[in-house]
Amino acid sequence: MTTQRHYSPIDRLLLQADAAMRTLLPFSGQPYRPSPAILQPDTPMSDEDTRHVAGLMRINHTGEVCAQALYQGQALTAKLPQVREAMEHAAEEEIDHLVWCEQRIHQLGSHTSVLNPLFYGMSFGIGAVAGLISDKVSLGFVAATEHQVCKHLNEHLEQLPAEDEKSRAILEQMRIDEEHHAESALDAGGFRFPAPVKFGMSLLAKVMTKSTYRI
Repeated sequence: MTTQRHYSPIDRLLLQADAAMRTLLPFSGQPYRPSPAILQPDTPMSDEDTRHVAGLMRINHTGEVCAQALYQGQALTAKLPQVREAMEHAAEEEIDHLVWCEQRIHQLGSHTSVLNPLFYGMSFGIGAVAGLISDKVSLGFVAATEHQVCKHLNEHLEQLPAEDEKSRAILEQMRIDEEHHAESALDAGGFRFPAPVKFGMSLLAKVMTKSTYRI
């Protein structure tokens, strides 16, 4: 018979610190699934297209950094054990996206955003506050965030050069996963945020995308 380990507050803080380091340090994450890009041909692109795609993938990488922080913050303050476990499981799945984007960025000869630590801290705080309010709000925030991510992914898929099948394969799989996360959060009882809240979240997302496209 196996028993589930119960972590103390100090244990959880140490685990959060470890998760932050694995998210922010280059090439420190280990994906659970191989990148969809490995099955696609490496087609040459113009310098302009390469820089543009690198910028788009940098935005998506920072989005995954924010997702990691959001889930970790919510897991820290979630009241119900099953909600905490769901947040931690979702964070594990998002690691795939984080690593896939990072790999593609470096294949394109570019770099991840230097602003990632700032966005990680902000997202962790938002997630922790949402968890403190209620698990219903926390799950609702996940759903609203994932819907926002899917919107950006759709926009980026439209902007990709036709020949860039590697980036397209990554973003298409990410969209499938994010849609599943959003549906799961709502099915678990997540609060459906009203339009004004979603609009505010959209404005914050625009700040992130504009600032991380180049830096």
